[in-house]
Amino acid sequence: MNVGVLLFNLGGPETLQDVKPFLYRLFSDPEIVRIKWGPLRKALAYTIATVRRKTSEGYYRQIGGGSPLRRLTEEQAAALASELKGRGRNVATFVGMCTWHPFLDEAMDRAAESGINKLVILPLFPQYSVTTTGSGFSTLRKLIDKRPQFNKVDVQWVSSWPDHPRYIDAWVRAIQPELAKFSNPSQAYILFSAHSIPKSYVRNGDPYLDQTKKTMELIMDGLGRTNPYLLSFQSKIGPVKWLEPFTNKVIIELGKNGVDDVLVVPISFVSEHVETLYELDHLYKDLAQEAGVENFRRVRALNSDPVFIRALADIVESTL
Repeated sequence: MNVGVLLFNLGGPETLQDVKPFLYRLFSDPEIVRIKWGPLRKALAYTIATVRRKTSEGYYRQIGGGSPLRRLTEEQAAALASELKGRGRNVATFVGMCTWHPFLDEAMDRAAESGINKLVILPLFPQYSVTTTGSGFSTLRKLIDKRPQFNKVDVQWVSSWPDHPRYIDAWVRAIQPELAKFSNPSQAYILFSAHSIPKSYVRNGDPYLDQTKKTMELIMDGLGRTNPYLLSFQSKIGPVKWLEPFTNKVIIELGKNGVDDVLVVPISFVSEHVETLYELDHLYKDLAQEAGVENFRRVRALNSDPVFIRALADIVESTL
């Protein structure tokens, strides 16, 4: 059996020149901007990309001039292949992105040409949302239908993995040493920050909120439940109502209430990118200082943490 694993993520601009076309592709997605008529949706996407370009370029300039997401995802893919090889499985890994290079169609071309007869589709979004995994699945199904090579390929889809024991353990192991850096580790406030989505999606059945809460509660079980904690949301875009409370507003409230020690856990992100490296590390850190939070720390994203990679390998093996 020739097995392949496709790891896919959202993607991010690798240079400042990539920012505007990246934003255009992002907001052209019908699962992100729910306007059925394509020309109108694309016209709106172009307007948003044009308006937000300079601001977004400023964000990426502060984290080195581009997103590290492609590099980090390729490192995860290589680490996963190595872990599976150590378990006696020779697996080809492919990396695809929804909104930037390497695009999903590029990844599917490579998979189609590789001679595999079984393919595991593994989204790097632990919690399912139609805006992320759902959107990627929709695109991938169309790409598979267009490629006759996949008529003989057994394709398996991993929908979500918010409660996988090793994934939870990876977070617990990442959080514990950061808590230990506070003078009173058991009293530090743990703020789980997730990417927000519109409330209407949740009302219509999107499981993202429930799955994110499940991840958080299992992590707290692993930590012994001694710390105060809360789930908040970041990266709101546009005028519609999004999941709350917003991370920035929670930080201000914590400062007002005299909380000195705050540890942020980027619970919905498995790789460093602009939401962690700029929004949390620069924007919200400065906000915390202004609000009077004396010790504001962040847990790193899991990236290629060995326990996390073993979790991905477990997921692939159980799917196979």
